[in-house]
Amino acid sequence: VLEELFARNGMPEYLRSDNGPEFIAKDLKSRLASRNVRPYYIAPGSPWQNAYVESFNGTLREECLNLEVFASLLEAQVLIESWRVHYNEARPHQSLEYKTPCEFLEIYRQGVDVMNDNVRKDLSEGEPPVTEVLAQGVPS
Repeated sequence: VLEELFARNGMPEYLRSDNGPEFIAKDLKSRLASRNVRPYYIAPGSPWQNAYVESFNGTLREECLNLEVFASLLEAQVLIESWRVHYNEARPHQSLEYKTPCEFLEIYRQGVDVMNDNVRKDLSEGEPPVTEVLAQGVPS
């Protein structure tokens, strides 16, 4: 999954996670190091350091797990996957101004294109405000 995300979105500078089980943590740390991605670990027993995951876990429980009694592992996998796809593609999110993740990504990409076009225009005209725009965090 990480490899797919890295290929689609580029390499992050950091990857935030808890330490996880030791046998997974060592492998993950090695894989990250080979790609020049630094781990950023959350202190054990500190869920406030990763509020997004805590919020997601609550939403998963409230909208999916508490509503089902799974008769088998396969049924759980199918229903949870269906919920995951809905959550990631169709469900509006408060944190995204009540847009779906797909809608928000499209708006973000359009905004980046417009911002990058403005930077290119400023560069071609030789105007100094480019550094001010870049200082505001225009993604490359």
